[in-house]
Amino acid sequence: MPDYKEMYLKMVRATEKAIRAEETALNTLIQAQRECEELYLAAPEPELKVMEFAPPQESE
Repeated sequence: MPDYKEMYLKMVRATEKAIRAEETALNTLIQAQRECEELYLAAPEPELKVMEFAPPQESE
């Protein structure tokens, strides 16, 4: 007869392990996103230039 208690405990332990790993991965991604946002905000503003648009000339 299968040991249902052992099977249940094995599944619960694996589920808990997967949840902890997922939380760790998520926290790693959140931290990386925050660091990238800080780098973006700390970067100097780019110099923007307005360029004039010259319409194409008609050919004769």
